[in-house]
Amino acid sequence: MRKLLLGTTALAAAATLSANTALAGDLAISASTEWHYIQFGSNDATLDGDKFSQDSEIAFKFSNKTDSGLSIDYTVELESDTGAGGAGLIIDESSFTISGGFGTVMLGQNDGVATAYAIEAEDAVAEESAGSMVSATIRTDTDISLDETDNNKIAYHLPAMGGFKAGISFEDAGAGSAAANKADITAYGASFTADAGGATVTIGAATVSKEGTTTNTDAQNLGFKIASGPAAIYAAQSVNQSSDEDITSQGVGISYAVGNGLTVGGYTMKADDSLDAGEEYTSNSVEASYEIASGLTAVLNVTNYDYKPGTNNDNAEAADSGTISKLVIRATF
Repeated sequence: MRKLLLGTTALAAAATLSANTALAGDLAISASTEWHYIQFGSNDATLDGDKFSQDSEIAFKFSNKTDSGLSIDYTVELESDTGAGGAGLIIDESSFTISGGFGTVMLGQNDGVATAYAIEAEDAVAEESAGSMVSATIRTDTDISLDETDNNKIAYHLPAMGGFKAGISFEDAGAGSAAANKADITAYGASFTADAGGATVTIGAATVSKEGTTTNTDAQNLGFKIASGPAAIYAAQSVNQSSDEDITSQGVGISYAVGNGLTVGGYTMKADDSLDAGEEYTSNSVEASYEIASGLTAVLNVTNYDYKPGTNNDNAEAADSGTISKLVIRATF
C-alpha cells in the first residue's frame, strides 16, 4: 500500500511539473566547447612558447508567447573555464527580450547593438589571433570597440524593413562622483542587405560613444560583405578616438567553402595611430576549417603580425613581431 501511495504521489508530481513547464513555455539547452593548442613564435622571449587552453559554454534559453502575441525569451549563458572570463562556472550573459510588431527590446547583461551590426575583415576566419602587446593602445582588428561588455543595459532593435535593420543600446554606468561611474555607453548600429547580380551584398555600420570626465571615447565601424555561392569577401574600416588616440584600422578578408566540409579563408589588416607618429600594427592570417562530423570541427589558423611602438611611446611598449599558430577542436551540442 505504501509503495502504491508513493508511486501515485510521484506520478502526480511529475504530471504537475509537466503541466507547469508547459505553461512556462519552452526550454532549449545548447553547449559548445573548444580545445586550443597555441604556438607563439615571438621576438619577445616572455611571450615565446606554446600552451593549451579551453573555452566552454552552456546556454539555457526559455521561450514563451503571450495571449496578445508577444514573444518573451530569456537566455542565460554559463562560462565553465577560468581562461574565458571567470573562475570556474559563472554566469557570462543573462538577458531577456520582448518581441512583437514594434521590434525587439533587450534588457539585461549582454553586448550592445554595435556588435550585432558591425562587419570586420576578420569575419572571414573562425579563429582570430593577435600579438600580446599588453600595454599598447593600438587596435589589432577592424571590429568596433567599447561595446563588447556584458554589463547591464537596455537595447532596442527596429523590426526588419526589407533588407534594413537598425538598433540602439544604452549602458548606464551608475550614480556617483567617481569618473568610473560616469562612463555611460551609447551605441547605434544598422545594416542593409540586397541582392546584386546573383550575389548578396550587406553593408553594416556602427558607432559607440563612452562618456568621460572631460573627453568622450568614440568608436565607429563601416564594413561590407559580398557573398556569392561558396565565396565571401569582407572589407572594413574602424576608427577609435579618445583624448590622445586617433586609431584607424583597415582590412580585407575572403573565405571559400571548398566542399566536403572544408572551408579556407584569410585576411590582412593594418592599424595606425595618427597622434602617435609611427605606431603601427599589421596582421596577415590564413585558416583552414574542416567539419570532421556533425557538431565536430577542426580549425588550423596561422597569423603573422608586426608591431611598431612609434615615437611617442607613452607605455614604453617594445616592438614585436612573430607568428601565432593555433589548432582548435570544437564540439557543439
